Amino acid sequence: MNIRYPNGKIFQSTSSTSAKKKAPVLYGNRGMTLEEDLHESNLYYLHHQMAVVHKKPTPIQIVDVHYPKRSAAVIKEAYFKQASTTDFNGVYNGRYIDFEAKETKNKTSFPLQNFHEHQIQHMQQVVKQNGICFVILLFQVFNEVYLLPAEKLFYYWERKESGQRKSMTKQEVEQDGHLIPLGFQPRIDYIKVVDKLYC
Repeated sequence: MNIRYPNGKIFQSTSSTSAKKKAPVLYGNRGMTLEEDLHESNLYYLHHQMAVVHKKPTPIQIVDVHYPKRSAAVIKEAYFKQASTTDFNGVYNGRYIDFEAKETKNKTSFPLQNFHEHQIQHMQQVVKQNGICFVILLFQVFNEVYLLPAEKLFYYWERKESGQRKSMTKQEVEQDGHLIPLGFQPRIDYIKVVDKLYC
């Protein structure tokens, strides 16, 4: 029997996969997708016992299911149970880690409309509990990824809420964030930046 994660991937226990030789992850000739690259990076951390970080499943309420065959079910209608908080969470070096991942095609700024009030409130609660909290921002045009500490994001959010600028300039992200060099394995090695900032 196959068990699937919410993203459709088949679950494989670590005991069965560790016995098999893992095929190398190839990144040539493919467009970068932030979520996939973070997922691959998190798998790397997990397999090397560096951190346990997973994408949070989105809670949904299934309302209508259609059964075209006895062996297959198709969800026809579903609703989000509640507003989701952030994309990823887990444990690193004995501390809770929580972050959101966003991307933009803008060249000169990062729109704050990409974030929602409930996400900011959630991140503020994590920071109050001394958790490691940040956002990972991708500027698609430049293929540049930055880690921006949540406390820095709060400043720009409050500025927006007071009726001022509705975005962070790229220069501000460069100044307050930390560029994450893209690699092979892991693709986005954000833990190196976390080590410098929080450990």
